Amino acid sequence: MRIQFFGASQQVTGSCYLVEAAGLRLLVDCGLYQERAYLERNWAPFPVAPGSLDSVLLTHVHLDHSGLLPRLVRGGFRNKILMTPATADLLPIVLLDSAELQEEDAAQKKKRHKKEGRRSRHPEVPLYTRAEAEKVSGLVKRIPYEKWIPLKKGVSVRLREAGHILGSAMIEISAREGRRSFRTIFSGDLGQQSKPLICDPEVFEQGQAVVMESTYGDRTHEDPGDTETMLGRIIKETAGAGGNIIIPVFAVERAQEMMFHFSRLIHQRRIPRLPVYLDSPMATDITDVFLRHPECLDEETRGLFLSGKSPFQFPGLRYVRNQKESKAINSLTRPAVIMAGSGMCTGGRIKHHLVHNISRPESTILFVGYQAAGTLGRQIISRPPEVRIFGQLHPLKARVEQIHAFSGHADRSGLLNWAGHFQPPLPVLFLTHGEKEVALSLAKSLHEERGFDVVVPGYQDVYGLKLSGDS
Repeated sequence: MRIQFFGASQQVTGSCYLVEAAGLRLLVDCGLYQERAYLERNWAPFPVAPGSLDSVLLTHVHLDHSGLLPRLVRGGFRNKILMTPATADLLPIVLLDSAELQEEDAAQKKKRHKKEGRRSRHPEVPLYTRAEAEKVSGLVKRIPYEKWIPLKKGVSVRLREAGHILGSAMIEISAREGRRSFRTIFSGDLGQQSKPLICDPEVFEQGQAVVMESTYGDRTHEDPGDTETMLGRIIKETAGAGGNIIIPVFAVERAQEMMFHFSRLIHQRRIPRLPVYLDSPMATDITDVFLRHPECLDEETRGLFLSGKSPFQFPGLRYVRNQKESKAINSLTRPAVIMAGSGMCTGGRIKHHLVHNISRPESTILFVGYQAAGTLGRQIISRPPEVRIFGQLHPLKARVEQIHAFSGHADRSGLLNWAGHFQPPLPVLFLTHGEKEVALSLAKSLHEERGFDVVVPGYQDVYGLKLSGDS
């Protein structure tokens, strides 16, 4: 068995791994690069011929894991893309939204560059179109959690709950030749324990190789018990100052989780009843998918729905679909909470709300998810004097806050605990989906505290893995 690392290697986005086993060529994830330093890779030819792949295995729908699937299909991939049923329902929503943004951004860039009289490093065309995104759905194959699916004699795959977002999965690949066997596990994005809405991540005890994420491998999240208190304090202070609370959200999971917390705070009268806008047609559609997949929801959330207390409906909540309604939000004279995508501020309606609030000292920009290096979100967190949005510089005068505990990723403690369930002989760990310094820090802890052999692979690095019984 061989693994080659095509993305999320010593950086966070662009998750993509090639697995070769028993004559099969499998791609685990096919993600979009979102860090500015790596955007060129989105446009580059695939490092593996798409037509040579036997299957794609998808951990979840976030764009840094799924966002290059339309390009893969355009390049000649014609086989099946395996995923959970919930992921299959989410994927067309996410990819069509991404394609629409690609088309809009290309048109705006062309118009802006013509006005400025300059040329772009990239062609002023979309990375892919809506028509190309639609073709992906015809290749989707739904497979349930916990069931071994044979791909070829001696090679099977199983999906297990990752606890990251709705439908997210860890992927387990088993390869066998005679009496020799090898089991490789891909953690995907590993969620936190006891988060609202979805089930907790599963654990493993045996495996020979594990490709494990390391996003928050150098830090510990705030105490989850304090999260709502922190959120409530920020809301009350900002509303008291007469400002808006601008929250960049990922349309899958983070938007729904924030509604869960706002519902509790409002029903418990811990924050004033102010308008809460979910300005994202995609997040609205995804909320509907949650209702179709109760098997992915935790016991508390199922109980809320059964009792008629949906966390996705509460006084003041307004779902915004069309652009006219979205633009009208920025003419409000009273404080409001405005949630919009994208979660890293790389595109979407959030950029328009930032333009109207980033120079207002009374407003707050609240980050509730990871901000990759080189993204607009990471720039704002670093608090420069000015921030460029839509080609124009805007003074950064708004208050900037971040609550890490809302993240869908396990922190350093959670990652160490998850890895700690493996029994001897311990697997080799490959740390990905983390900035280089973060991954190296976690690697040191895993080796010194838990005894693992740990590798932090680089881009396109290849590792051969011997089946048990090999000399």
